[in-house]
Amino acid sequence: MITRYIIHHIALLDAVCLLLPLLLLCIGWRAMRRRRKCWGACCIAVGCIAGSLYAYGRYFGSLQFEVRRVEFASADLPAAFDGYRIVQFSDAHLGAFAGSRQAYIRRVVDSINAQHPDMVVFTGDLQNISFEEIEPHKQWLSRIEAADGVFSVLGNHDYADYLLTDDPVEVNRQLGGSVGMHQELGWVLLRNSWRRVQRDSASIVIAGMENDGEGRFPGLGDHVKALYGLDREEFVVMLEHDPTSWQRRILPHTHVQLTLSGHTHGGQIALFGWSPSQLLYRQSCGMYYAGGRAIYVSKGLGGAIPWRIGVPGEIVVITLKTKKK
Repeated sequence: MITRYIIHHIALLDAVCLLLPLLLLCIGWRAMRRRRKCWGACCIAVGCIAGSLYAYGRYFGSLQFEVRRVEFASADLPAAFDGYRIVQFSDAHLGAFAGSRQAYIRRVVDSINAQHPDMVVFTGDLQNISFEEIEPHKQWLSRIEAADGVFSVLGNHDYADYLLTDDPVEVNRQLGGSVGMHQELGWVLLRNSWRRVQRDSASIVIAGMENDGEGRFPGLGDHVKALYGLDREEFVVMLEHDPTSWQRRILPHTHVQLTLSGHTHGGQIALFGWSPSQLLYRQSCGMYYAGGRAIYVSKGLGGAIPWRIGVPGEIVVITLKTKKK
């Protein structure tokens, strides 16, 4: 409930985070006047640092992203798909990019298209709270182009779990609206399902699970349904928002070669290469391997609380390579 409240009141959070440093500055100034110089200097220094960090992360860091390029090689990949380019983006949290901040999403779309991808995938959390947040961005997101289309899955925020109501009618309306928005954008939403992509007589599979989280996060993923009817020899790219599903479910119970996830945001803050998300997730951000299989965890683009320091957003260009057997 606390998380729901914060997400609904970002403006209040802004006010608190900017007023607290001012309060520290005032306390420090009064202490200096009363000749308590050491205490006063500490308060002033902490106030300046805290205010600067918050302002930087909120108004600059949260509007930066980079293009990251990685490769994944597999002996199971058909030769016809050697060099196949997948662009992944994740965790847009569009509610954080209203008004003038919409320009950030436009830059993201332009950058995605500039990669000339064979396929684009979105790995969940298109919204913060409500599907209505997506509406102002539809004209841009619908312009994403890829030879084989755009595929997507839902993240925990897309299930209307952050509404300030548990009314089932409203929750179902919101979930239906979220699903409908993916369709309006022209994306193929994979809900425990798959599609096959052809190159002449060869093919690969793009599959997607519902959010498969733990604890307070929706646990609706069904790997059996998501891969139903596929041969174990087929090369599969699995979209799953929550990376914890990789070791719990995907690795032990499927043959999926490459999994693409998001959810962690890379912690949104990193100091000297270390992020708090590394304490919460064994796969925090980047590529991780288990034998010949791998997962890529995207740092995402936004956040329900739009604040980043040392962890810029990212779009990821993943080039598939055929490894000699």
